[in-house]
Amino acid sequence: MSPSHEPSDRRFDREVDDESHTDSDSTDEEGWEDVEPDDESQPVVGLFSETVYPDVRAMLRETKDKHNFDLRGVQKELDLDFLESIKLVNYIRTQIKAGNKTPDVSSKTLFEDDAYLKPVLEDDALLYSLEDLDDLEETPAAGENEAERRVLELQEELERLQSQFSEYRMAVQKSMEEQLSVEETKLGSAPKGASDKTKKSEVEEEESGYFTAYAYNAIHESMLKDAIRTDSYRDFVYENKHLFKDKVVLDVGCGTGILSMFCAKAGAKRVISVDNSNIIEKAREIVYENGFGDVITCLRGKIEEVVLPVQQVDIIISEWMGYGLLFEAMFDSVIYARDRYLAPGGLMVPSHATLRVAPYADPDFFASHISFWDSVYGFNMASMRDKIYDEALVRVIKPSTIAGNSDVFLELPLHTIRVDELSFLKDFQVTLGEDIDALDGFAVWFDIFFMPSSSSTVAREATPADMKKKGYVAFTTGPDGPETHWQQTILLFDRSVRQGVPLKKGQTIRGQLGYQKKEPQSRSLDITVDWDASEGEKGSQKWSLQ
Repeated sequence: MSPSHEPSDRRFDREVDDESHTDSDSTDEEGWEDVEPDDESQPVVGLFSETVYPDVRAMLRETKDKHNFDLRGVQKELDLDFLESIKLVNYIRTQIKAGNKTPDVSSKTLFEDDAYLKPVLEDDALLYSLEDLDDLEETPAAGENEAERRVLELQEELERLQSQFSEYRMAVQKSMEEQLSVEETKLGSAPKGASDKTKKSEVEEEESGYFTAYAYNAIHESMLKDAIRTDSYRDFVYENKHLFKDKVVLDVGCGTGILSMFCAKAGAKRVISVDNSNIIEKAREIVYENGFGDVITCLRGKIEEVVLPVQQVDIIISEWMGYGLLFEAMFDSVIYARDRYLAPGGLMVPSHATLRVAPYADPDFFASHISFWDSVYGFNMASMRDKIYDEALVRVIKPSTIAGNSDVFLELPLHTIRVDELSFLKDFQVTLGEDIDALDGFAVWFDIFFMPSSSSTVAREATPADMKKKGYVAFTTGPDGPETHWQQTILLFDRSVRQGVPLKKGQTIRGQLGYQKKEPQSRSLDITVDWDASEGEKGSQKWSLQ
């Protein structure tokens, strides 16, 4: 990040993630080459325990006697075909692994999700015999079989298994093939004869750098150590477990998976974690190391391009905020996810945000940042001030440098706001709370609110402190609150074109503040302010946040 900010790589997570191929696990092909059993009596792991039985017949007998569960009876009652039978076995194993000793098998809709095509156990011998359960029940003990008849049966069985598992393998790979077709379409749209070394556009390079930066530990360490940020998400999830119990949650830009694990621990039935950075591989390991592998599914890719294993979700959680709130444009992807996947009445976490602006006066900072270059160890480095006023600065500022009240210039109700509303020009009005020698610029920050339903509202002028008193979770990135890794954004006036003038307490400053992406798909911002404080203090200026 370089908004004249010390080279912290901070925002290039994402959670997000952001997002181009499906979960690599879904295409793992290990174990497919030798699916046929080596012999007639292959050991098999029990459905309801980790006991290893000498063959399927012994396992089924014990399952019926000890656990009162008739696998073949369920197959017949629900009229299951081969793939449905595979889903049934993997569904039961998943339920048992999750601690449910009496899985509900009253309807095949309970395990119709294609996720149950993926084996819970590697090389699960039970899957090899699902269409032969009748034969297993009726066939006499091995010593009584006629050798010739059994050889023919085994040959037929092998042919059937080869055919059936070919179909099984194709079903498991389906979602990956869909993703590859998307990529092939993109490649196919390139002009014929175009060079393989065609130079990437600046936006493409920025996009690539964004996701690459989020593969490194430093960014995630910075965010996880931001207790204001991380505690707020944790507190909302844990204090509202009833909202997450048995729900399907989507984590957009999941990063290390911390928010996903909060949701899983709170009782979510399923969490889908999406990120387009290499960090997703670490997230997958973290998820399994912490025992959430049965609940959390990690997918690599942009949310706009991946194919989720569900049609809709009950909750979308995301930490999408950038410097000045909208730097990085990740919120565009969250809005896409909301419109594409969130069920009617579903919940956005967080639910509301507001952007604030306030008058900024700090002659000491102005001198250290600008005048510093006039004499550096006795040398004139004034040329370093070239375009120094063009960049928005990201710094921690003292509350004493805020010379008046702040004003909300943009409200973001996350359940309804549109992407086109994220480029704007909004009015603001602030009043000085003290006499100042000069107005040095404006400070911008944001507040975040976590409300418990899609119909909850937050008053325009409400502060996080106000909402906390009412029992809600909220936080500010302003100078009056504890420091966060977002800090504050400073829009410093260009004093090379206009000199500051003294202003009095009670004086009103009116203006308009605008955000605009540098390019249509860019993650950088241009911020503009037109202001008028009378007394000769008025102007118009543009800053870049990049």
